[in-house]
Amino acid sequence: MTRDDRLPRDAQSILELAARSMFDLFANASEGMMLVDRDARVVWINDQYRRFLPALGFEREEDFVGQPVSSVVHNTQMHRVLATGKPILIDLLDNRAGTFVVSRIPLRDDGGEVIGVLGIVLFDHPETTLQPLITKFARLEQDLKEAQRQLATQRRSKYTFASFVGTSPAAVEVKRQARRAAMSTSPVLLLGETGTGKELLAHAIHAASPRAGKPFVGVNMAAVPESLLEAEFFGVAPGAYTGADKKGRDGKFRIADGGTLFLDELGDMPMAMQVKLLRALQEGEIEPLGSNQLVRCDVRVVAATSRDLPQMVRDGRFREDLYYRLNVLPIRVPPLRERRTDIPQLIEALCEDIAARGGGAPLEIGPQAQAVLAAQPWRGNIRELRNVLEQLALRADSPLITADDVAAVLREAGLPALAPVERAAPGPLPADTGEDADLRPLPEQIAELERRAIAAALARTGGNRTAAARLLGISRASLYDRLAASPELSDFQTID
Repeated sequence: MTRDDRLPRDAQSILELAARSMFDLFANASEGMMLVDRDARVVWINDQYRRFLPALGFEREEDFVGQPVSSVVHNTQMHRVLATGKPILIDLLDNRAGTFVVSRIPLRDDGGEVIGVLGIVLFDHPETTLQPLITKFARLEQDLKEAQRQLATQRRSKYTFASFVGTSPAAVEVKRQARRAAMSTSPVLLLGETGTGKELLAHAIHAASPRAGKPFVGVNMAAVPESLLEAEFFGVAPGAYTGADKKGRDGKFRIADGGTLFLDELGDMPMAMQVKLLRALQEGEIEPLGSNQLVRCDVRVVAATSRDLPQMVRDGRFREDLYYRLNVLPIRVPPLRERRTDIPQLIEALCEDIAARGGGAPLEIGPQAQAVLAAQPWRGNIRELRNVLEQLALRADSPLITADDVAAVLREAGLPALAPVERAAPGPLPADTGEDADLRPLPEQIAELERRAIAAALARTGGNRTAAARLLGISRASLYDRLAASPELSDFQTID
C-alpha cells in the first residue's frame, strides 16, 4: 500500500479537513444556506437561497437579511439551536415557500461559545425525494391533531345548569347559588349525599364561568391509589424514577391550567396529600415529582364530598386550614327526598336519556307508577332512581310502566317500597278534594306529604320507629321530632 501524504494524521487536522469538505459538499449540493448571528438575526444567505425570497414575501435581499429569523421564516427552529447549542441534523420545515428537509448546525468560536447557526436546505422537493418519510410524517401529524381534538373535547364541561332538572324551591335555590359561584374565582365546596348531582353542578359552574373555554379536569380521590396521588396532581419530571417516562408527564394541575380542577370525594384525600394541595392552592404553583423547579398554575378549584367535613376536622382526619381554604363558597345540594316535586321531571329526563343511550323508545311511566316512585325514600338519590328506571327499561315488556312493574323491580332489588302517599293515610290525615286543593301554601302541602310518608312507613313497619326512620332515610331523632310535631299521627301505636 502506498501512503498518501496529503491526508493528515492528527485528530484536529482531520476534523478541520472533514468540516471543510462537508461545507463544500453542502454548499454545492444543498438547495440553499442561511447564517444567523447570536441574536438570531439573518446575516447571510447564499445564491441558491435567494430564489426562495419571493415565495417568502420579499422582493429584495436587503429586506430579508438583517431581520430576526423568526419574523421572516415561519416555523424556524434556529433560535432553539442558539439556546441549546445542539444541532438539528434532519428536520422538516413547512412554511409559505413550501416543505423542506433542513439541517441546522451551531457555529462556535475558539472558546466554544455559540456565535451563530448555519441553516441548510437539503431538499426543496421532499415529496418526491423523501416520499416515504413525508407520508409517515403527514400521517403522524394527522393522528396528533385528531388526538388533540379528542382530548380538548373530553376536557370540556359536559353539563350546563339546564342539565340540573327541577323547579322545586330546593332545586331553584341551589342553581341560584351555583350561578353566583360561577362568576367568582374563589373555591367552591359542594356538599351533599351521594347521587345528588354534585359533579353535574361542578360542570355547570365551569360552563357558566369565564373559564368555560379552558379545560375542565376532574380527579376522584377515592379512585386513585394513595401512592400515585402526588404524580396524578403535580406530574412527573423526566426520568424522576426508574420506569418513568423520559419526556415526563403533566399532572392534573398543569392540564387544568387556566380552567377548573374538580376534586371529587374530597373527604377521601390522605393527610399527606392535603398538605401539598394546600400549598399549591395558596401559592399558585406546583413542584412536579422528581423536579426542583416550581411551575406556576392558574386553576379554579371546585370540590365535592358526601362526608361530614366539620366532624372530620374535629376528629383530626381533615386539615382545618385546608377546610377553610376550600369552604369559601359552600353549596349544599339537597337530597331527592327534599325535592320530591321534581321527581316527575327527573323521571321524564332520565327516561329520555336512557332511551337515547339504548336506542329504544322512552318509557311511559303511568300516574300510578309515578306515585309509587315519588313515595320512595331514595337513599341513593338520583343515581338510585336512574338505576330503577334502567331496570324497568330492560325488564318491561311494554313501554307503559305500571305501579305493579315498579313494585316488582323494587322488591327484586331488595329496596323498601313505600305505598303512594294518597294510599297511605290510615288515620285522620287531612285530605283536600276541592278545586283549590293544590293552591294551598306550599309549606302546608309539603308538611302533609311528609306526614303521609311517615304514616306509610309506620304502617309498613308495624309502628317500629327505628325501622320506619331507616325506610325514610332519616335519623331516628328526626322522626321523633316530626311525630311530636304532628298530632295527626298520635293514633299510631309505635315502638322503638
